[in-house]
Amino acid sequence: MTKEQAQQRIATLSEELERHNYNYYILAKPTISDYEFDMMLEELAQLEREYPEFLLPSSPTQRVGGGITKEFQSVRHRYPMLSLSNSYSKEDIEEFIQRIKKSVEGEVEFCCELKFDGLSISLQYENGILTRAVTRGDGTQGDDVTTNVKTIRTIPLKLHGDFPSFFEMRGEIVMPFESFNRLNEQRAEMGDDLFANPRNAAAGTLKLQDSKEVAHRRLDNYCYYMMMDDLEERYQTHFESLMAARQWGFNISNHFKVCRSVEEIMDFISYWDEERHHLPFAIDGIVLKVNSYAQQQELGSTAKSPKWAIAYKFKAEEVETELLSVDFQVGRHGTITPVANLAPVQLAGTTVKRATLNNEDFIRQFDLHYGDTVTVVKGGEIIPKIIGVNFDKRQAGAKPVAFVKACPACGSELIQHEGEAAWYCPNAMDCPPQVKGRIEHFISRKAMNIESLGEGKIELLYDEGLIRDVADLYTLTYEKLYGLSKETPILDENGIETGKTRKVSFREKTSQNIVEALEKSKSVPFERVLFALGIRNVGEVVAKTIVAEYHDIDALMKASVEALSAINTVGEVIALSVKSFFEDERNLRMVERLREAGLQFSKTEETRSDKPQILAGKSLIVSGKFSIERDALKRIIEAYGGKNVSSISSKTDYVVAGDNMGPEKRKKAESLGIPILSEAEFMAIIHEEDAGAGTEMGKSVANDAASQLSLFD
Repeated sequence: MTKEQAQQRIATLSEELERHNYNYYILAKPTISDYEFDMMLEELAQLEREYPEFLLPSSPTQRVGGGITKEFQSVRHRYPMLSLSNSYSKEDIEEFIQRIKKSVEGEVEFCCELKFDGLSISLQYENGILTRAVTRGDGTQGDDVTTNVKTIRTIPLKLHGDFPSFFEMRGEIVMPFESFNRLNEQRAEMGDDLFANPRNAAAGTLKLQDSKEVAHRRLDNYCYYMMMDDLEERYQTHFESLMAARQWGFNISNHFKVCRSVEEIMDFISYWDEERHHLPFAIDGIVLKVNSYAQQQELGSTAKSPKWAIAYKFKAEEVETELLSVDFQVGRHGTITPVANLAPVQLAGTTVKRATLNNEDFIRQFDLHYGDTVTVVKGGEIIPKIIGVNFDKRQAGAKPVAFVKACPACGSELIQHEGEAAWYCPNAMDCPPQVKGRIEHFISRKAMNIESLGEGKIELLYDEGLIRDVADLYTLTYEKLYGLSKETPILDENGIETGKTRKVSFREKTSQNIVEALEKSKSVPFERVLFALGIRNVGEVVAKTIVAEYHDIDALMKASVEALSAINTVGEVIALSVKSFFEDERNLRMVERLREAGLQFSKTEETRSDKPQILAGKSLIVSGKFSIERDALKRIIEAYGGKNVSSISSKTDYVVAGDNMGPEKRKKAESLGIPILSEAEFMAIIHEEDAGAGTEMGKSVANDAASQLSLFD
């Protein structure tokens, strides 16, 4: 086959596969078998491997994934992704309709659509090719997830028909119930934690680094709005633009209706309030949009929401069931959480057997008794909770639910901190749930990031006596791990036992991955190691702040409460937690064992910046929107020796202000006499190249900022 023939065959196969993909996933009318489709796709993939110069970003082979994304780039939206105003009342909807009709001339039509329970996505197309997919983020900027989005079969990579040269489609990425159930079954078999609901599963999937795994999970997408500069010139109505988008290849839901009266709208809402439970995906309400683009323009938007649209949120479904018993579970910091065991009942499409009771005050508030008939809802359609008691059905002689006085796991007498409703087990070092919780925190992604070790595996290793603290992890070997197997309880996202179990097994590959991940974790920098230790009140930011002041663990262990309290953003409460941690001999032995294992307990030269430390000793606060990601700007501050703080105080040295800086923050900074720098001024001060000093504009910015240079002397 010549190059010309290969190029032609690749083009033909690509066109045919896109047509079959559209027939199957959009029209639901396949014209060839799955086997024939797979054979064509394999032929195309083979040709692209042999002739990589003809591989296009819009090729159907890109849907199977394979690309790895280490970091998702932050992208500023061309058109802000506003959020909708929400209402849970039909009266509010009627008021919205009447307000719209009074505000615009002529007859008003409303497009009533399903409110998909997923995550919003912005899809950019240039000359009919998908060029970028960006999450909503904060509405102003989001993450570029193009590689992963290309694996979603209902998102066209290449359009057909009379489409604009550039436009955006807004859509909602969802995980169908079938995909969700299959994923959780697989996670249970692997000993991984289960996702609480399809929305969380979809969000987690879209940010996976491996696009092949994204493809395997079978996400779906429904588009619901078009964005372009001259939209109202090309189309008169929202409905018209959706019909055009469907012709180009977009997946547009069939479940929407153009309504002209309040009665029609209410009928639509009532119908889907019942029928939503029969859909293959989750919805949580109905969206109303003014159909006419001219009227949308006339109505306009606020800074947060369009005035021409509103979302009606379905009320959480509620049912009555019996309170059978109450369990008391122990968290990693010793918090005791009561959990109700309920007579199984169907609620929002799932069987509910358990519900959180929060704390002792919650139990007293509802005067809960064993055997009570309680009303249960799913808060936000996710977490089951009790919202009431039917006292008329209370049985004579029913015993009130009493909060335990001793830890249910280790028997220690519980304590309560002043001003807090929660009760705690003080036996932090020997209480099994606390020990296991700290180890799970230690291995988490933002701490030591030890892959392949999930909750079920920690449970098994603890039960087998192989680990009693985090230092024991580094004594694990392939020989100790391989072959271990046990049934362990499955927890939901909130750490509550679901009542189900899973078989956790250490197979050959899993055991090897764990050993390798443990070895890799020895290069994790000091600030993350400090965070991983699980010192009470020491989060990621605080750990980084402390390490910026104390470059090694020995200096930190010797620091006084007064010295620690003096660090900006630390304060006395955190200082006392740190001091208390290092005064415990068992913690000191654990740290020493971790040091002997090879973990980083000092800020190495590699982690120290080679930039001039012109911000050393200075505290800066970043506020507003910037041309770069805010975290990137904070990293620049740290590289030049500065400290990032979260709130303005008399100890704050400078404010770096972006667009839309909060007026209250600006007012406070001005009242305290704190210098306020724009992004351009800040970048010019620390590094002229960052402000484009090689250009006339850059020189101007640098000159304008020159007067500020003395601030950092």
